[in-house]
Amino acid sequence: MPTLDLYYMPSPGASRAVVMTAKAVGVDLNKKVVDVMAREHLNPDFVKINPQHTVPTLVDDGFVLWESRAILIYLAEKYGKDDSLYPKDPQKRALVNQRLFFDLASLYDGFSSYYYKFQHTGKFGPPEAFKKLETGFELLNTFLEGQVYVAGSNLTIADISILSTISTVEVVDFDLAKYPNVAKWYANAKKVTPGWEETLPDLLAMKPFLQPKKD
Repeated sequence: MPTLDLYYMPSPGASRAVVMTAKAVGVDLNKKVVDVMAREHLNPDFVKINPQHTVPTLVDDGFVLWESRAILIYLAEKYGKDDSLYPKDPQKRALVNQRLFFDLASLYDGFSSYYYKFQHTGKFGPPEAFKKLETGFELLNTFLEGQVYVAGSNLTIADISILSTISTVEVVDFDLAKYPNVAKWYANAKKVTPGWEETLPDLLAMKPFLQPKKD
């Protein structure tokens, strides 16, 4: 297997999803930290690689790709030992895609609009942002009724993507117990997803930036 360059910040879910998927398909990553807080993503050398100057960005023998969920699909299609992570069957694949888009539009956007605001402003987002996040969890809880995985009968990149998003609950004040199907899925996903333990310290490093300081 080749070694691919990954320009990333270690803590955000998008980057951790790529690291976990690379682990799942057996690809080695040459990790290059781009400190967005220090505006390193605006360095001319990086902008030449990715004009949109976003992380994570993957470089595979000159081929450049960004947007984490697109990277997950690429890694699974090119390097997966089989199609279990991203099925070839049109209906099974469509379900994985739906969950990926749901993650981006509902779960990730909810966390970003409410909790991630604190990192930049010192205040959480508006109540409607938290309500959107709650609605996302309610829907995911419904999707997982009687299911072990979020899209089909085995682990897929949809599980990895949603795991990277949902795991934000480890570093913010959010009651996962209100969503028992999600809580059960989350406990299992942490056990079966390659690279989870490797990325956990990076996740936990976000905690001081997403919680108010106690007097």
